[in-house]
Amino acid sequence: MAQPGLQIIDDRSSGDLSTLNGNHWSLVTDNVMGGVSQGSLTTSSIEERQCLRMQGEVKLDNNGGFVQVSLNISDTVMHNITDYSGIMLQVYGNEQQYNVHLRTSDVSLPWQSYRSTFYAPSEWQTIYLPFSEFRPHSIDYPLDIAKLKRLGIVAIGRAFEADLCIGKLALYR
Repeated sequence: MAQPGLQIIDDRSSGDLSTLNGNHWSLVTDNVMGGVSQGSLTTSSIEERQCLRMQGEVKLDNNGGFVQVSLNISDTVMHNITDYSGIMLQVYGNEQQYNVHLRTSDVSLPWQSYRSTFYAPSEWQTIYLPFSEFRPHSIDYPLDIAKLKRLGIVAIGRAFEADLCIGKLALYR
């Protein structure tokens, strides 16, 4: 059921790693750059809600330090993205901070992104992240949301056990 003011990207109704429009979530760790963090991406159910579950051990060895689940953004989402104010997430976590990283066509290097941080309590919570609060990381261009290509939800920057469930992902007005 559609909610006013929301454009649902993923509501976990697929039962697998795909979203409503058929795009697929993927797991990326710092192993791609020589790090040793370990992670997993599964579907799960927490308190009778279906969710995407990112778990792992973030390690700082070998200049590492992240576990990420990411999603390419489809043309159906992009066709009116500038009508929206930000990203809404329903999350269940382990009392840790996580990031949302946005990549646009202005981003050319793997470590560049636009970032916003959120806290994930050990209960279901709805988080609203306004596009205006995303900050450039290692890039000099301001965020142009009309150029969005990829979204990542990331455990990053310190050694810790990541355990985050995502129940819904949407754009909000």
